[in-house]
Amino acid sequence: MTVLLSANEIAKEIAQRFPKAQAQASDGAVLLQGEALFEVAEFLKNSPELDFNYLNYITAVDYFDYFELVYQLTSLSHNHSVVLKTRCHSRNNPVVPSVVRLWRGADLQEREVYDLMGIRFDGHPNMKRIVLWDGFQGHPLRKDYP
Repeated sequence: MTVLLSANEIAKEIAQRFPKAQAQASDGAVLLQGEALFEVAEFLKNSPELDFNYLNYITAVDYFDYFELVYQLTSLSHNHSVVLKTRCHSRNNPVVPSVVRLWRGADLQEREVYDLMGIRFDGHPNMKRIVLWDGFQGHPLRKDYP
């Protein structure tokens, strides 16, 4: 069974290395500033003692005041995992950095979040709809969708 690492310990390590990330532990996850997501994820993947080489999933939640993105990362070699979260406070143009360059499995997952929630991933190589057709108006998993 995969061991969930302490969010407090990971948040402290991230905060020391990336002060602008404003990493803090929240509900068993590490909450980050959106701008720091890519560089923190890169550190978590490439750090030999952590080696988060597998992206389990990316999902998004609409809390109406903000969108929250949730990433679960796993180290297959160390058998541990961590949950990262970040928030977008803009409903008009929510954007976070893409992690496709780190984990190719993020490609379709980011496109799905874009299609259904309207959150763009900056740096994604092919940001277009994947579930709904071109020309579809809106993003059906948003709480304000009619």
